[in-house]
Amino acid sequence: MTLTPPETCSPGRALGERTASAGASGHGGPAAGAQSAGSPASPETPFHNRRPTSLAHFLSPPTSTPRTSLQVQRSCWRLALRIQDLPVHSTNAHHTPAVPRGPRGLGLLGRKPSRRCPNLPGLCSGPWSPAGRGELLAEESPTPPLRLAMKTARKQWLEAISAYQFVLCFLFMGPFFSLLLLFLLFTPLWSFSVLYLVWLFLDWDTPNRGGRRFAFVKTWSMWKELRDYFPVKLVKTAELPPDRNYVIGGHPHGIMSAGIFTNFNTEMNDFSKHFPGIRLTLAGLSFIFYFPIYRDYTSSYGICSVNRRSLDFILSQPQPGQAVVIIIGGAQEALYAIPGRHHLILRNRKGFVRLALRHGASLVPVYSFGENDIFHLKAFAPGSWQYLCQVAFKKLTGYSPCIFWGRGLFSADSWGLLPFARPITTVVGRPIPVPQVLFPTEEEVNHYHRLYMQALETLFEEHKESCGVPASTHLNFI
Repeated sequence: MTLTPPETCSPGRALGERTASAGASGHGGPAAGAQSAGSPASPETPFHNRRPTSLAHFLSPPTSTPRTSLQVQRSCWRLALRIQDLPVHSTNAHHTPAVPRGPRGLGLLGRKPSRRCPNLPGLCSGPWSPAGRGELLAEESPTPPLRLAMKTARKQWLEAISAYQFVLCFLFMGPFFSLLLLFLLFTPLWSFSVLYLVWLFLDWDTPNRGGRRFAFVKTWSMWKELRDYFPVKLVKTAELPPDRNYVIGGHPHGIMSAGIFTNFNTEMNDFSKHFPGIRLTLAGLSFIFYFPIYRDYTSSYGICSVNRRSLDFILSQPQPGQAVVIIIGGAQEALYAIPGRHHLILRNRKGFVRLALRHGASLVPVYSFGENDIFHLKAFAPGSWQYLCQVAFKKLTGYSPCIFWGRGLFSADSWGLLPFARPITTVVGRPIPVPQVLFPTEEEVNHYHRLYMQALETLFEEHKESCGVPASTHLNFI
């Protein structure tokens, strides 16, 4: 992209005037002396007190400047051209601070060029631009425009497409391949459907035996783009020794559990390096393993069915360090995924505590700040007929029919299925030691359930302000 400076930007003119006035003081050439003798110098604001309005204010070449000032301007332009080729800074847990995202989501997608700098939509964004749509790198320490690390348009498109495919696969991959196999049965390609149905019969029990994971799937580059889109971060508060097993409780469910998936089902935030020796298995709805092709896709990440048989199989492995991740609120909690709210369905969810007691696995609370903020949700009042229909459908299928929406793929001002770019920070809490009791009593279950709720609430209170949650906000257990 060629940078074409507009006529209205005139920092070089100010530099020229400073050089001319310096010449009048005895350090300039004959022209400067003539100007000093001919007419009084016009008053001007000191250069260091001038407030920049955009990056182009510094970079625009003057109409007539001395040779020294022109060289300075050329150096600034060379620097500006190099800025366009800077590598995009990663926003994972190891790079701080992260660039915050505004309410309009992507930077260049849906952003109108600045009237002052029409050819610099990326460089002129920020708090110094006339549009004012950018954000500071850190609110407490404003960064000059030249030091802002802006993402290129190509990088932003890759992130948006990765986030979009994540949503489309979550919503439509199962029904699409189910209809496709049914359609192929009535075409000359019917043998493909028959062969897959045979495979489905032979492989039916795999989700109940830990799934079928492939390591290379967790390192696909599109998951890096998904991580950078929001961005998603992982925060470690304590060690998880690999000499024991764990039951990890994920909160909240949100609409699609993007934070839990990115941190625990991919290696984009290096979970295996932060917690060496821990073998993670995410438990998902049994409903999703009824869909052809989609069941194999989810099993490749190590996702298993969330039922007693499947979880007992994993925690009964002779090798220690097994960890099952259970999103305890489940699909029911998705009905409460309201932006800015923190409602958790947990008071009567005690099955995960019984599971931990039977196997002597430590309980680990995990909370993903920002999970509820990536979509808008139409929430119905409990007791209304709409809410009762959602609950009835959930009991039949295990899936909650939420009415949600995000932003458009091509415009930030329209609605669509692309999630909003809001930071998601997943905080892993301290493990709670649990003894092994093959037949736990109700008192033992209630005791460790109460300890878990207290630990989760403490985790939330300790990290909420650093993750952008107001100090007056608290967890609401349902």
